[in-house]
Formats: sequence, structure tokens, C-alpha cells
Amino acid sequence: MAKLTESMTNVLEGDSMDQDVESPVAIHQPKLPKQARDDLPRHISRDRTKRKIQRYVRKDGKCNVHHGNVRETYRYLTDIFTTLVDLKWRFNLLIFVMVYTVTWLFFGMIWWLIAYIRGDMDHIEDPSWTPCVTNLNGFVSAFLFSIETETTIGYGYRVITDKCPEGIILLLIQSVLGSIVNAFMVGCMFVKISQPKKRAETLVFSTHAVISMRDGKLCLMFRVGDLRNSHIVEASIRAKLIKSKQTSEGEFIPLNQTDINVGYYTGDDRLFLVSPLIISHEINQQSPFWEISKAQLPKEELEIVVILEGMVEATGMTCQARSSYITSEILWGYRFTPVLTLEDGFYEVDYNSFHETYETSTPSLSAKELAELASRAELPLSWSVSSKLNQHAELETEEEEKNLEEQTERNGE
Repeated sequence: MAKLTESMTNVLEGDSMDQDVESPVAIHQPKLPKQARDDLPRHISRDRTKRKIQRYVRKDGKCNVHHGNVRETYRYLTDIFTTLVDLKWRFNLLIFVMVYTVTWLFFGMIWWLIAYIRGDMDHIEDPSWTPCVTNLNGFVSAFLFSIETETTIGYGYRVITDKCPEGIILLLIQSVLGSIVNAFMVGCMFVKISQPKKRAETLVFSTHAVISMRDGKLCLMFRVGDLRNSHIVEASIRAKLIKSKQTSEGEFIPLNQTDINVGYYTGDDRLFLVSPLIISHEINQQSPFWEISKAQLPKEELEIVVILEGMVEATGMTCQARSSYITSEILWGYRFTPVLTLEDGFYEVDYNSFHETYETSTPSLSAKELAELASRAELPLSWSVSSKLNQHAELETEEEEKNLEEQTERNGE
């Protein structure tokens, strides 16, 4: 019985030890601020579970960032015009209706108070009495007169008289304030309607980015296109690498942004976007993909954000379209299918093949390893490294066959 009790105790202790090892709850960390917690090493969580890559910019171009704990909310009111333009349509229309309704009710109340204080309500049927506003017999008629005054309708039934100086002053004030309200609200609605955000819906990006050889160099490529016949004027393309990094001093920088050169120095980043174009980034020593190989690419936690900017030809307003690619959307060893064909007197773009790719022969080594291999072989970078690798494989196969024949001859077969 004592041995059984001792064995049960050992089993329970072993289970508790296993639970302590496997459970992340057993690791107690000090209560630190969020930024300080981000500086802590993350090898523990990475070893246990593979984290899902969270997008910084979604495929439709919307930024996946929410602003929280904003205490200085008065800053939104200092720029009330931009705040109203940024609101959703339902709130914008609600504010539009409420502003006009409140101003009409406010001035209608004042017109009614003037008539009530002067005693016009008590002399409605008296023809010898000169009221401030003729045919104003209650709050409803004062409200209607306020609408007629501010909107300059002027039906002619209710008219202000020259025996009411306070009414004349109120008429001037309401006319000026009504013009200001009209200019503010109509301007806000016009700017919101003419925003070029919807123009970006017809600027498309390929669903995948590809890495393959182009002119003997390893390149990262993606495709952009414009679905409209009206063009984007002075279009330019930019690309950013979003990847967390840790400095040599131990500082952790989340979502660090690094420029990806897509032809800034050669002018290739300025596009004539009439037909779909393939944007190419040469992976060289200045590229952040210099040391990334095909096997290492799926292990990287990075995101490529591409930004296309230009002016709308119809309105002259600046338009911006965005998209992003994570590691699972970068295809190594693929190229884009051509979409432009020559017809009878014109060029035709087949957008059914816009996102299609096909596999091509591409070395799985990184650009750094390819450059070292080419330098060791004393060959120019334009030489096909993949063909040289195939030659090495063929030589190894021939040597193995010769060794096999020699072995069979020795055995007398």
C-alpha cells in the first residue's frame, strides 16, 4: 500500500511538472508597459505556436490600424471641415439635415418671440395695427417665415414691415448666417462627393508577387493595371517593406518600414499606365531580399506594401491606390502571363489573365549566394546560373553511372 501511494505521488508530480513545462501560464512576467513588453524576446511564443501574420495594409488598400486612447479629442473639432468630410455618408447626411433644421427652428423661435413681445398676437384681427411681420399668427407661421427668409424663397404672403427695427436687424443676421451655413454644408458635401477614393477601385494589383530571373538577375515583380479608359496622369509607384527588427542595442522596432527600390534612380517608377505594367525590383546588395532564399522566404514575417499615386484626368485630384503582399503571396520561380495582344489596328488587354502566372526555371539560392557563385566561377552576372547548376547535376549523374559499370565489371557480371 505504501509503494502504491508512493508511485501515485510520483505520477502526479510528473504530470504537474509536464504541465508546468507545457503551459505558458507558468511563465510569469513582470507587469510592464506595452512598449516595454514588445522589447522582450519572443522566442518562447515562436517555438510553441506559429503566429499568423497580421496584415498592416489589407488587399483592398485599407490600413489595418485602429487609433485607441486618443485623449485630445478636441483636435478633431479644430478641423471640423475635415472631420465632417471623413464621416460616413449616413452621419454626414444626418448632420446636413440637422444643421438646417436647427437653424430654421432657432430663427423661427426668435421671430415668434418678437411678435409675442410686441403684442402682434393680440391684434391679429385689428386692421389698424401694424405688425412686425404680416400674417404671422403663431409659431408655425414664424417657422415658415424663417425658412422663406433663409432659403430666399419669398412667397410674398408673409412680409416684414418697416415699423419693426428689431426685425430688420434679425433679417440681416439670418441672411448672413444662412449664407455661411449654405457655403459650409454645400462645400462639405461637394468635397465628399468629388473625393477620388472610388477612382482607386479601378486600379488593380495582381493577387501575387513573383520572384524569378530577369536579364540574368533575380527580381521581385508584381503587376498593376487601370480598368478605365481615362488615364491616371503622372502616375508613380512606391513599395515599402514592413518587417519588425531589433537593433544592435537591443531595441525592438515593430513594423519597421524600409524602402524597396522599384526604379527611383532610373525613372522607372514613373508610369505611363495605359496598359498593365509589371513593376520590377532588382534584388541587389541594397535590397532587403539580398540574403533571402526560396527555403527561407516562407519563414520570414514580412509584408510588402505597394502604393500607386497619380492625378485623375477628369478632375485633376490626387488619387492613391494601395495593396500588400505577405510571404504566402510571393511565388518563387514564377512569371506573369502576358495579357497584351496585337489585334487588327489596336492592342487588346485580356484582364482574365491579369492575375495568372506560370512556373519558370529559377535557382532556389538567394541573390547573395548567386553573386558569390558567379564570382567564384569568374562569370558575369548575366550568365545563367541555373544552366550551370544543371550541368553540374548532369556531370554527377554520369560519374555515378561510370562507377556503377566499373563495380559490375569487377563482380564479373
